[in-house]
Amino acid sequence: MRYIKKLISILVIMATSAMFISCGNAPKSNNTDSSYKEESSSNSNTENTEGQNNNNKGKENVSGELKVHFIDVGQADSILIEQGNENMLIDAGNNEDEDTIKSYLNNLGITEFKYVVGTHAHEDHIGSLDYIMNSFKVGKIYFPNAIATTKTFENVVKAVKNKGMQFTAPKVGETFNLGQAKCTILAPNSNNYEDANNDSIVIKLEYGSNSFMFTGDAEDVSEKEMLSKGLDLKADVLKVGHHGSKSSSCDEFLNAVNPKYAVISVGKDNDYGHPNKEALQRLSSRGIQVYRTDESGTIVATSDGNNITFSVVPSSNNSEGSGSSNNDGNSQNETVSSSNEQVESSIVWVSRNGVKVYHKDKTCSGMKSPVEMTLEEAESDGLRACSKCAK
Repeated sequence: MRYIKKLISILVIMATSAMFISCGNAPKSNNTDSSYKEESSSNSNTENTEGQNNNNKGKENVSGELKVHFIDVGQADSILIEQGNENMLIDAGNNEDEDTIKSYLNNLGITEFKYVVGTHAHEDHIGSLDYIMNSFKVGKIYFPNAIATTKTFENVVKAVKNKGMQFTAPKVGETFNLGQAKCTILAPNSNNYEDANNDSIVIKLEYGSNSFMFTGDAEDVSEKEMLSKGLDLKADVLKVGHHGSKSSSCDEFLNAVNPKYAVISVGKDNDYGHPNKEALQRLSSRGIQVYRTDESGTIVATSDGNNITFSVVPSSNNSEGSGSSNNDGNSQNETVSSSNEQVESSIVWVSRNGVKVYHKDKTCSGMKSPVEMTLEEAESDGLRACSKCAK
């Protein structure tokens, strides 16, 4: 009997121990759930804060090359950037540049862009952007929080919507990676600019110890805002703002950027007097090597992270603009007064240099002795409206 009682006591002890072990294991289910939620939260942060995790990008040791193609699209901008297997396009020229851009990208075998940037809404920067959106795989498109009423802008909006995408508004200080390169948004720093050029998205790209700054058409207003914010503006290569306009590349800005090289995307014998003589002198007085698409065509800059080489020789004409007007196209928003507005509205002006553009402001672009004709004649000749004064 005593043996049976002892056996029962042992069984009770064993059962009680089993209960405690079972209770001890139960919270593991909750711990698993907690770990899963933390991991999910961590993944979400990684996806949404790429810029916060790339501080080592750009200035770290890099492998391979970075290529920056300043595509010759005349009096317009289009820049292709390649790093590793990733591509970015900044601007897409005029409407009529579609074939030029298409041919260039096809020859390089480009089929997709991680990023596309429309710096601002002027036609000479987004003219063929609808083609890009309709024809290539695009990861994200940046565009400033500013709209236009032009058909060109409407076409871009439609193309973006048809792709099931939305514009991403730039945020100053935001960073993102292109391969091993680090990109930082520096502008715009305000809203509702009087001149849409200052809406331009400005991006600094760092690759190893080399750096590039892409400015769109940003003028001195935007440049001085970047300076007042204390942003890191130092760059080896400066894409000169607004095609070398007098109103861009102010002294203070050039001192802060302190570039070794400058690239001007500009059309030969353009109507605007770009690049402006004073702007060129500000560059040459600092010993900056200048490269111009009106002289050299497409310009390709290649970086290995330490050194930058160019596919063409620098310009030897750094003290003279290709236009001779002192106007520099900065009076493009002026209107021509007339005692008979109805008659005036049917008159347009055309440059003598053969550019297929008509203007409603004869002072636009610093034209010299423009040819006067009726709007009907201009349209019958196949001329397009100037994106700045006639739309």
